[in-house]
Parts: sequence; C-alpha cells; structure tokens
Amino acid sequence: MGVSARALATIAALTSVVVLAAGCNGSNDDAKPKWNGTGSSAGGPSASASAELPKAAFAEPADGASNVSTATELSLQAGPGANAQVTLTDTTGATVTGSLRADGTAWVPGSQLKYGTQYTATVTSAGDTAGKKITFTTMAKPGKTVNVSTAISDNKVYGVGMPIVVRFGSSVPQEMRAAVEKRLIVTSDPPQVGTWYWFNGGEIHYRTKEYWKPGTKINVRLAVGGLQLTKTGWGTKDVTSTFAIGDSIVMTTDDKTHQMTVEQNGTVIKTLPVSLGKPKTPSSSGNMVVMDKNQSELFVGTDPSDPYRETVYWTQRMTSGGEYIHSAPWSVGDQGKRNVSHGCTNVSESNAKYLYNLTKIGDVVIVKNTTRKLAWGNGWTDWDKTWDEYLKGSALPAPVDTAASPSTAASASAGASAPAA
Repeated sequence: MGVSARALATIAALTSVVVLAAGCNGSNDDAKPKWNGTGSSAGGPSASASAELPKAAFAEPADGASNVSTATELSLQAGPGANAQVTLTDTTGATVTGSLRADGTAWVPGSQLKYGTQYTATVTSAGDTAGKKITFTTMAKPGKTVNVSTAISDNKVYGVGMPIVVRFGSSVPQEMRAAVEKRLIVTSDPPQVGTWYWFNGGEIHYRTKEYWKPGTKINVRLAVGGLQLTKTGWGTKDVTSTFAIGDSIVMTTDDKTHQMTVEQNGTVIKTLPVSLGKPKTPSSSGNMVVMDKNQSELFVGTDPSDPYRETVYWTQRMTSGGEYIHSAPWSVGDQGKRNVSHGCTNVSESNAKYLYNLTKIGDVVIVKNTTRKLAWGNGWTDWDKTWDEYLKGSALPAPVDTAASPSTAASASAGASAPAA
C-alpha cells in the first residue's frame, strides 16, 4: 500500500529521507522511487518511523477531573505536525462542536458547556490514530454570577472606526485579565489584525491596527459563561454578536479654518462651515467616533454661570463628556468664522440633517487645532493612541501582524455627563 504525500512529508521531516530517482523511461529499475528509511523496505515507512510520528495528548483537564469550568478549553500537548483531531461528547452521546486555536495549543468548544455534566474527549493524531481519551465533569452552577455586555447590536452596520466595547458587571482583577481576555474571541472576513485594551477592570475595548475595511463581516464571541471573572464571581453566560462595516465616513474639523471636510471611501464629498467651543468651553482635539445619534435631545447646562436648556436636533455624540455634532440655527452667522458653542460642533440645520442621514455609529470624527486635547477614555477614544501604544493595554502578547491574523491608561468614564450645546 502506498504512502500519502502528507505522510511522506511528515516522516521525511522527522526521521528519514525520501529519494525519488527520476528516469527518462520506465524500464530502468534503478529509476523507480525507493524508500531509504532505516530498516524499511520499498513501499512504506518502517515501524520505527511510524512510532516516531508526533502524538497528541490532553494536558488539561486531567482524566477524571471534576468541578471543571464550563468555559474550559481542552489544552493539548503535541509535537509539530500532529494534525490533532478532537471530539467531545456528553453522557447522552451528543457531540459538542469546536475548533483548534490557530497555534494548535488548545481545542475550544463552540459554546458554553453544561453545568454538572460529564464529558468524554478524544484526541487523535498522525502518530496515534487510536487516540487518547479522557472524561471530566463540569462544575455546578455558581452561586454568584457576573453579567457581561457589549455595546454592539446584532446584525447592525457600523462605521470603520467602531470599537468592540465590552463591560463587566464587576471589576476583573489585574491578575485574572489575561485568562479573561483570551476568551474574548473576534473573527472577521476579511481577517484583520486587532487587539483588546483594558480601560479598567470593568471595561475593555477591541480595535484593529487600521480602520476596519468597508464591507467587513465580524463575529464576536465573549466566551465567558462559567469563566471565573472575579475572586467570587463567574460569567453568567456567553455573549455573541455578528455585525458588518459599511462605507468609510471620516469627518475632519479644523479649528483654524472653522470648516469640516467629509470623506466617503477616501473621496471628499462635502465641506461645510462650523462653530466650535468658545474660549471658556473649548472643543476637544483628537480622534473620536460617533457614539450615538438622535433626531432630538434636550440639552441642559450644568454651569450656573452659563445656563442653557435647549432642545437640539440631528445630534451625534462624540464624547462621554457631552460633545456633539448638532444643528445650531442660532449660530449660523458665526459658523465658518468664530467659535461660540459650549464645546459642540455647531452646524446649520440643513448640514446637520445631511450629516445625520449620511453617518453611522462608529464613523470617524477628527477635530484638530483646538486648545483642549481629547482626554483618554472620554468616550470611545480608541483611535487617539498609536497602535504601539494601544498594544500596551492588552494583558496578552501582541498579535502576529499579518493579514491572516485573528486579534498607563486613565480609566474610562462609567457614564456620560451633561451634553454641551
């Protein structure tokens, strides 16, 4: 029986050399392919070569283990080229779907395992087709659980700057963040390099190295159901979401010119006059995204020396502190000339409505040349750090920077303060 190309390549790399003598005709016996492995005969690998093929085995959980997390991964110990195949079944014989991590170190169940249930796992590999088998039993449902949520809505289209914002009901201790972050799984089509950033123990964001590519499809799985998140709390359940990225919209405002330039997929489609924050209440300069949109909102000032109470239309929020793009018919005469707002970007009613109808949550907003720098964490400020700086906010090593890859900061504000008009 002949040896497959894959088997020959594996054996050659590990133990032997395959020599294929090419001849001009088929009559020369010396020109026929020969097996030159030690102690073997032509036509197949030796017993010793087969025995040295890598064999996969489970590193964790141990056979017979109990009280195993329902967020467990099946860790593998195997040599390169083991081509491990894992199956997992419960006591009813139902199969649990899953997949290997890209580095082959673990097999990840595709959904949270059931509480108080016995499972049987088998792993086979190139050097052990019979496989290794273990059984383990998951933990009982914990008494204290921690909710995990995301700002992403399922099946929605977002802008190219949209971060994946995840919040925890209780603060995740520093020493537990790497294990938690590893279970926050983001996949995209096409693949793009990205990473997570811990703003604090209760909030973590994910962004890509560059803006998302328009048309990208993204799947998020926060695989935290049954995962220990605090000293006494476990994740309530897995959270999943699927969303897409629309056209690239970038709004850039320059305080030197009092103009906003609007780009769609790299082409300037509109330039319009604006009025930014007056000297007492300057607008923030930095890289932001649209966080929220409403046709109307009631804006109420909190400074007794400068009160206001105004219903404002076609609003787009940029910061937690209350900076918006919105319609301001009262300042049309100032737009393009001088700053008179409380920190917002004032535009005419027609321009505000135009922008509102054009944009999506997650679209990019850049403000330049004001006297105030955007405070880190004042909204979804993920793009206001360089990629190298952003990488420092992760509890895991930096992702491999290729197109085929998956994934000192101040605390982010937990809530939003009063909007500025």
